[in-house]
Amino acid sequence: MNLPLRLAEIVEQDVERYRRHRASLPQLAANLSVEDLAGQAMPDASPGKWHLGHTSWFFEAMILGKAPDYVAVDERLQALLNSYYEALGQRVARSERGLMTRPSLDEVMAYRKEIDRRMEARLLAGLGDQEERYLFELGLNHEQQHQELFLMDLLNLMARSPLDPEAYETEPRGGPVENPKGGWIQCEGGLTSIGAGDDGFAFDNERPRHRVWLEPFSVAADLVTNQEWIGFIEDGGYRRPEVWLSDGWAQVNAEGWTAPLYWREEPEGWSAMTLTGRRPIDPAMPVRHVSFYEADAYARWAGRRLPTEAEWECAAQLEPARFSNLGNEVWQWTASAYLPYPAFAATPGTAAEYNGKFMANQMVLRGGAFATPEGHARPSYRNFYYPHQRWMFAGVRLATDKALVDAPDTHEAFRQEMIEGLSRREKALAPKWFYDAEGSRLFEEITQLPEYYPTRQEAALLRRVMPQWAGRFGPDAVLVELGSGASEKTRIVLDAAQDLAAYVPIDISATALNEAAERIRADYPNLTVLPVVGDFEHLSPAPVEAGQGRRIGFFPGSTIGNLTPEAAVSLLKSARQVLGEGSLFVLGVDLAKAPELLVAAYDDAQGVTAAFNRNLLVRANRELGMDFAPDAFEHVAVWNAERSRMEMHLRATRPMTVHLGKLAFRFSEGETIHTESSRKFDQASVEALAQAAGWRLEAFEISDSPSVALALLSS
Repeated sequence: MNLPLRLAEIVEQDVERYRRHRASLPQLAANLSVEDLAGQAMPDASPGKWHLGHTSWFFEAMILGKAPDYVAVDERLQALLNSYYEALGQRVARSERGLMTRPSLDEVMAYRKEIDRRMEARLLAGLGDQEERYLFELGLNHEQQHQELFLMDLLNLMARSPLDPEAYETEPRGGPVENPKGGWIQCEGGLTSIGAGDDGFAFDNERPRHRVWLEPFSVAADLVTNQEWIGFIEDGGYRRPEVWLSDGWAQVNAEGWTAPLYWREEPEGWSAMTLTGRRPIDPAMPVRHVSFYEADAYARWAGRRLPTEAEWECAAQLEPARFSNLGNEVWQWTASAYLPYPAFAATPGTAAEYNGKFMANQMVLRGGAFATPEGHARPSYRNFYYPHQRWMFAGVRLATDKALVDAPDTHEAFRQEMIEGLSRREKALAPKWFYDAEGSRLFEEITQLPEYYPTRQEAALLRRVMPQWAGRFGPDAVLVELGSGASEKTRIVLDAAQDLAAYVPIDISATALNEAAERIRADYPNLTVLPVVGDFEHLSPAPVEAGQGRRIGFFPGSTIGNLTPEAAVSLLKSARQVLGEGSLFVLGVDLAKAPELLVAAYDDAQGVTAAFNRNLLVRANRELGMDFAPDAFEHVAVWNAERSRMEMHLRATRPMTVHLGKLAFRFSEGETIHTESSRKFDQASVEALAQAAGWRLEAFEISDSPSVALALLSS
């Protein structure tokens, strides 16, 4: 038969595509044992050989069998390989498929080979109407779905064995996991359209394309990692009913969930069963095999939520390049129930049962997994599973109602660190959150107390050494102060270095920063003052308006002692990189001394330091809407000789529960929030710190007793 050229090309393409799609599943089954392909571990799974047969049966039932004179390859297989199509007669329940020892694998492969022969002959004759062509496309996509299901079910089977067998030497995947990109993708919302258009193939549940209204939202650029999930576990995430939906909590207790499916806690750490056998958990990899209930609980614990499927699709269409692993690592749970779109119409005929009958009691996942065949998924694709199911390759991408932006968001950072800090076994908050306007005022009051020696001793030392050190700054230098606060000590430097081109104070409190900057501008009218709201632990270069003179870092007050040793090295490394070659750095440190002097300095007789400490709770109530009772927490200051540091804590005087939105944090009587550690140094420890960060110690000056020190570092 001579076909028109265009039709001949279509036929050739159809045959080539059919062969390509049909080759993948046998390739996945190659080299696996008969037992691997015949076994079944749970009611939701199916044996590998059933997948091989069912995907052939689909073409026979949906396309070949429509011919009036068609004779089935083997009538006995019709019920055995039928999945859930009521219109096509009897079938074996999914939970019993693994009990069918016949047909053998050889018989299944022979059946598959014969269906391939018949389908290729049918394709060479040319497909009929549009409905038949859609069924052909549906069959190819159905084949791809079962390639992923094959791996899901195989892994579940392997995981049931105490031998921890491996199916493959390397994981069958299209490409490596993408590196994280960090941050959030902001979406303004508004009226948008989702769903598949009329062009190209899509499942019926993806249509019709329709409009939805979205409020402003943000979606995480990266997936939740194993390390982040371990934090959830270690914080008792599987033991805290307040973060779980009621049905989810019932599932946790009924099935004894303590971690994602296939995870096991070993003496040396967590491991997970994979297609390549049992392997140690890679902390940086996206978490897999979590149910909707777990995903939702994690999101609540993290102070976030899951995106709706409309939000996910909108963000994916808007800026896909800003996401990592959008559709190639794990399917991502959404907060959306699997329901028909407005004006949904099921595929005509028998295939109407393909999707529509399942639109109840399931949740939607978006994206795609490492096991999803290349080209199968798309932004409009709607995967769906019951909320308790975990054996699929499912993970988590978080969302939030607040439209986060790339610029530093102090309120959001405070909120997130509050959640993280109060979720720890030993509750702790970073001391940088002390310094709102009231906290800065209280600290200035502390500096005037007779017991608090560091400020006056450092100020006296600055007056002694700065005239000499300022001579090394050079003309048009730029003073960059980290954690500037009220900038009182800065005036000593400004008076000594009168040819500075600019002053760049950095502080996390916008109110305190701007007030101090205005005072400096008024008193030094010829100086360019460029305040920067930000966290000094995440430095950015000085504004270009500051000029190109030598950068001088200024970090007084022994604030470096508030950081962990690792964070202190990281901060100084970052400062060296940002300030550049040839820069100098003036670092203030407090020195180790008699414990009674130290404790008195952090627990004054007038109670000002106690008020300063409790103000952190007042700020949380005001800015985050929390309900701390500050008076129910007592101020505690202790000397930790082993770590050479002073510690401040807030200790609960009674049992209580504190709320942040829907999150609840319980305190027992005597439980503390560790709010500050202030490490004390000597010259050797300062020099070691500087060297670890790539600086040279040029000078080290010590004040009168009670002694503090100033270090001059050079890059």
